[in-house]
Amino acid sequence: MAVGIFDSGLGGLTVLNAAQQRLPDVEFLYFADSAHAPYGVRDAEDIYQLTRKAVHELWDRGCNLVILACNTASAAALRRMQEEGVPEGKRVLGVFVPLIEALTERQWGDNSPPREVAVKHVALFATPATVSSRAFQRELAFRAIGVDVEAQACGGVVDAIEDGDMILAEALVRSHVDALKRKMPEPQAAILGCTHYPLMAETFQAALGSDVQVFSQGDLVAESLADYLQRHPNMLGDGAGGYLTTGKPGFVSDRATQFLRRQISFEAA
Repeated sequence: MAVGIFDSGLGGLTVLNAAQQRLPDVEFLYFADSAHAPYGVRDAEDIYQLTRKAVHELWDRGCNLVILACNTASAAALRRMQEEGVPEGKRVLGVFVPLIEALTERQWGDNSPPREVAVKHVALFATPATVSSRAFQRELAFRAIGVDVEAQACGGVVDAIEDGDMILAEALVRSHVDALKRKMPEPQAAILGCTHYPLMAETFQAALGSDVQVFSQGDLVAESLADYLQRHPNMLGDGAGGYLTTGKPGFVSDRATQFLRRQISFEAA
């Protein structure tokens, strides 16, 4: 019985790792669309078509529930997929929900009017596509008022991580944090709005300063998934777990093993 986890590349491994630790008895089928990564520089239609194809493959492989462990896909494709209709007995969920629940300290099902929250100044680090979609700001506005969000498009970071060039990734992160702080000198909280970015969490925290609360999605998504599966046990599909990629399995396996520090073996999708 497997839950599907989809990402444009390796970033979703941060979500997968947290989910495996939180739900050790659940099988996960991870799909990395490495051949088309990064998604963050693609247009919305392209992102939608690639995401839709991957999600349908995971459904076809027996995953009743698919998590879009990719903020760009969640921003550009999730709402459209849900509006166009999901097959009976299947679900696709994004990664914004648990993040906004944590930031606003209110449950997703709470449909009361937006209210003030403790955090007033939020830095959002995300891919260019996620930033341009304004999906995070839109969802946040449904639940909170008086929150100033300053977004920084972090070009190049995903490419460097996917290539395994962590020295370049660290330099780019510091540069993007500096650019953000020129626009918002004293953020109270920072959102790592791409599932690749937790791999650089220590660099983000160091550049931002210890007084800035950094929200990372892995643990938040894992806890939310555990709650969801407890309420919807039928969403555990009948497929097998594993690792799939549209890229070169050997290369992707090496990078994944490096990131998670345990042996990961991808197969061709």
